[in-house]
Amino acid sequence: MHIARSVHPLPGNHERGTRLLDLIDRFGGRRIVVLGDLIADEFIYGQIARVSREAPVLILRYDSTEVLPGGAGNAANNVAALGGGATIVGLIGADESGRRLRRSFHPGVAKNSLLGLRGYTTPTKTRILAGGVHSAKQQVVRIDRERPVFSEDEALRERIARTAEAAVANCDGVLVSDYGYGLVSPALVARLKARLAASTRRRAIPILIDSRYDLLRYRHLTACAPNEAEVEQILGVTIDDNAATLERAGRAILKRTAMRAVLVTRGSRGMALFEPGRRTVHIPIHGSDEIADVTGAGDTVMATMMLALSAGASFYEASLLANYAGGIVVMKRGTATASPDELRHAVESDHAAAPEPWSQEGPEQGRRQ
Repeated sequence: MHIARSVHPLPGNHERGTRLLDLIDRFGGRRIVVLGDLIADEFIYGQIARVSREAPVLILRYDSTEVLPGGAGNAANNVAALGGGATIVGLIGADESGRRLRRSFHPGVAKNSLLGLRGYTTPTKTRILAGGVHSAKQQVVRIDRERPVFSEDEALRERIARTAEAAVANCDGVLVSDYGYGLVSPALVARLKARLAASTRRRAIPILIDSRYDLLRYRHLTACAPNEAEVEQILGVTIDDNAATLERAGRAILKRTAMRAVLVTRGSRGMALFEPGRRTVHIPIHGSDEIADVTGAGDTVMATMMLALSAGASFYEASLLANYAGGIVVMKRGTATASPDELRHAVESDHAAAPEPWSQEGPEQGRRQ
């Protein structure tokens, strides 16, 4: 078991709430570069008409289609929705999905570093949702159209690298979103890290990585926030409710990535924050566990954590805010974002209701006293 040398300061309820609200106010004007795989999230909505005579399937009466940015695009949209300035760096196709994706970004997302490429298929995830006139629509099936491997064109890779280097020149934080399409690589991230280190700015620029399949290839960055299923897959373990297994797994990811912090998101079980030399902090979920949709919630967590760190938050404070934001978006349908007002309301309501700070010791860590 990990023996901590120090613990997080846990101020009183009012003081902590005031500090978090102050951090939210600082989100405005933060310049965040989001680099990574862009995905078009397409939602097709329909009403259930009847059961088909051709096969035991539902026939839907078409209502509407909505396309929203997914992957790195969703992370950028979340940054902008929370008041930050986002610059998206990625590859987009000249196909219909790419054109619709380009038009769907939040107005606060700068697209001048978005590279269009003829012949490239924009990864598209089509979700078909059905429901009655007076009932919520539920996902029936998802169809993925994607290019499994990124082009090995070295000239294109160099173009992307130079575009990213130019984008990070005056940023306050870099969020890397690796969905496994091959655009992001440890070499590219190391190049950006060196570019930031060579700048004359006094304050170190945080770099967060969200990698679905290759997290252990990225080392010595600021932080990462894998979900529990990803941690289990990486390490070949099953965590469930086993606190000891979670502790060992989180510490293993922390050691093998050599990052300053690892935030493991656990769905209805909340989050667990791991830092070298500090006790693990367990944070309970915000809001109800009766979620509506988890689509893109991880992007929201990463975007909020990125903004908070760029605004001067500790990892603990950034994790608390990310937890609130994640709890907000899973109550919404589709690929959703959180607003500053929603985040403020969550902080205010939670701190008005909780007389004591969260525990950091024992098997029931994170529960209110």
